[in-house]
This record gives sequence, C-alpha cells and structure tokens, in this order.
Amino acid sequence: MSRPGASRMPAGSLMLLMLFVAVLASALAVSYSAHWSRQLLNGLYSELHERDRAQAEWGRLILEQSTWTAHNRIELIASERLKMRIPDAAEVRLVAP
Repeated sequence: MSRPGASRMPAGSLMLLMLFVAVLASALAVSYSAHWSRQLLNGLYSELHERDRAQAEWGRLILEQSTWTAHNRIELIASERLKMRIPDAAEVRLVAP
C-alpha cells in the first residue's frame, strides 16, 4: 500500500530544478553572447582594414591627380603636343568691354 503524499517531491526539489534550468539558460546565453561579440569584433576589424586600404588608395589617387595637373606638366604638353607658345608682347591685343 502506498502512503498518502509518498509520490510528492520534496519541497526544495522544484526550486532546485528551476534554479538549475535558470543557470543552464544563463550559461547558454553567455556563450551565445561571447560568440556574437567575437563575430562583431571580427567584422569591425575587417571593415577597419577595408577603410585603411581605401584611404591609402585615396592618397595615391590624390597624388596622381596632383601630378597630372601640375603646371609644368600642362605647360610641357601644351608646348610639345599642341605646339602652343607664350605670345610676344606685340602679338597681344586688349579688347575693351
């Protein structure tokens, strides 16, 4: 014969089970949070590397632009390729507005 109340769990067992589930969920959340944090940090480093590469390329392009637009280079191209020259003073005419 069974005693009345023999099938009942001890009073602290349910509380202990709930605490165990809470600790387990908390451990999983911490693990997921650390993994997500590492992924975001890797993404950040990747973007910073891409930014640095783009800034270096921008600096090279600015340098190249300044080389192509240098006054002595333009003057050299104008005189050699286009056969342009600085006019003599007698060849200059002023037009009144």
